Amino acid sequence: MAIIALHSGATGLSAQNTALDVIANNLANSNTNGFKASRTLFQDLLYLQRAQPGTENANGDQRPTGIYVGLGVKVSGTQVDFRTGSATPTQRELDIMIDGKGFFQVEIDPDVGEGLAYTRAGNFTLNSDRDLVLITDQGRKLEPNINIPADATAVSISEDGTVSAEIAGQIQPQIIGQIQIATFVNESGLKQIGENLYLPTVASGDAALGDPISDGRGSLLQGFVEGSNVDPVVELVNLIRTQRAFELNSQSIQAADEVLQTIGRLRRF
Repeated sequence: MAIIALHSGATGLSAQNTALDVIANNLANSNTNGFKASRTLFQDLLYLQRAQPGTENANGDQRPTGIYVGLGVKVSGTQVDFRTGSATPTQRELDIMIDGKGFFQVEIDPDVGEGLAYTRAGNFTLNSDRDLVLITDQGRKLEPNINIPADATAVSISEDGTVSAEIAGQIQPQIIGQIQIATFVNESGLKQIGENLYLPTVASGDAALGDPISDGRGSLLQGFVEGSNVDPVVELVNLIRTQRAFELNSQSIQAADEVLQTIGRLRRF
């Protein structure tokens, strides 16, 4: 019956609408430091079995195929693309980029995610206590904490995360801290909470914290920030495909409606 086509088309409209929302968010964050693009994943729904393959007729011949009518589609998930974005030089000594795998660990509200979240954004600055914090509206503090001495004239961050400061009146730089980064078994299982922050889940596994370069972690680049990995050309192509798929689903609903109208008029004859 055409009623199945109506419901299948409706599921298609809903799924493509979700895909459109994801694409729009990707494009909106094409200039967000450390942002990772997402893609929408689909899966088909249940099938009505109207004939089973392999059944035998009176002559003993087997039916080579069955008859199955699908009931539509749904969004099975959204997958984040964690490929490294382009390196953007800033010449700021507190801007840091992770070249490879890993996340910076920052403090959040204690009642959320055990008080820790993870980010790829490395645009840092100092707060009033001279602690290293993200340049966001919330000023999330880097964990483990890095405090820059008031008499420091320059800060150096090595590839392995060692933070050194040149102190006025001292010849040798003074090591003041060690930046650590976290990795996860399944990055796609992380929970997105906004502010370019992620929380671990059962699917992602617990954070494995360690020094950069160790155990497959990326190295740090001082004076760079990681740009968004959104490819506007790819997103615009996906936008066109999604729009066309939405139109086709709406046409299938329209066709099913016309069939039902025809059936409704049969009683007049």
